Amino acid sequence: MWGRALPTHLILPGSPPVEVVLKRSARAKRLSLRVSGLDGRVSLTLPPRARLREAEAFLQEKEGWLRAALARNPEVVLVAPGAEVLFQGAAHQVELASVKAVQVDGDRLLVPARAPERTGARVEAFLKLQARQRLQAASDLYAERLGLPYGRLTLRDTRSRWGSCSAEGNLNYSWRLIMAPADVLDYVAAHEVAHLAEMNHSAAFWDVVTRLYGDYDEQRGWLRTHGAQLHRYRFTD
Repeated sequence: MWGRALPTHLILPGSPPVEVVLKRSARAKRLSLRVSGLDGRVSLTLPPRARLREAEAFLQEKEGWLRAALARNPEVVLVAPGAEVLFQGAAHQVELASVKAVQVDGDRLLVPARAPERTGARVEAFLKLQARQRLQAASDLYAERLGLPYGRLTLRDTRSRWGSCSAEGNLNYSWRLIMAPADVLDYVAAHEVAHLAEMNHSAAFWDVVTRLYGDYDEQRGWLRTHGAQLHRYRFTD
């Protein structure tokens, strides 16, 4: 059956070439092209019976729009020696050094010099560890203030939200929050802990957030304005 032979990717030639992820959807009525505002990934959704040549023609037709949309997106940063990566809201340059583990030295992130091809993976592991420690400490603080316990704390690389609280009281966070300013991370923790008392976004919920954290307008605004920048970093090819 032709549908099973659909490739997972197409390359739109040009300067630079653009990789496009192909997806079929039983609900799609027409071809639909999307550029992620978070990491610039391009996806093309096809109706069940659309053919590959239709996808190729559609991409050619939409090339101008696609390249303009990509130009508006933050430039992707591959984390490697010499790159700059955000840590707690400040840019840190990644440098190879005679260290046993990743460590912060002023505005530098020092990474073990052995196996430099693993630099990105090592920085990612460091950021995840720091994120877990900071988010757990913040969640503990706000849960104690609220007087309600939470369940598990899980880190993910979510794109659509910075955190969530399940009906069972489990907290989920994006580990990329460790790249945001510390007060922004604290605000997100207070926001999710507040859901232990109010599983909604009513006026009562925002009152709880204010009681736990204080005025949050600046931190909420930072995420709206700069949050997408945290997704521009890639740690592996």
